[in-house]
Amino acid sequence: MSVNTNDKKVDAKRRLLLAGCAAGGLGVMAIAVAQPKDRVIKVTAKRFDFSPSVIPLKRGVPVILELTSLDIPMGFNAPDFGVRADMVPGKVAKLRFIPDKTGEFTFYCDIFCGSGHESMSGSLVVT
Repeated sequence: MSVNTNDKKVDAKRRLLLAGCAAGGLGVMAIAVAQPKDRVIKVTAKRFDFSPSVIPLKRGVPVILELTSLDIPMGFNAPDFGVRADMVPGKVAKLRFIPDKTGEFTFYCDIFCGSGHESMSGSLVVT
């Protein structure tokens, strides 16, 4: 019985190709696993207060703020990140963004909600 050396070369190439595909697939899985998940933070508003009023965030980690007004229509505005949303009583507004800089940044209500409105603000603290 004779052994064809071309068959051995083909088998070696197939094994190399399969190993490369498997390694590449693991690399793709590692990349998918390494992606940060959205962090969800519930924020409520009522005359004339946000809760929480200080929101700690991590730079580069996606965040979803779930915004709810407990009494009257409000607005949520974080101009340093270019995001805003209307807050309607009884409904949840979802605001997704990725903090791209570190520091302390003010957010505030941008819909007039009565006397005391001007002090309705909070901080995003990004580290």
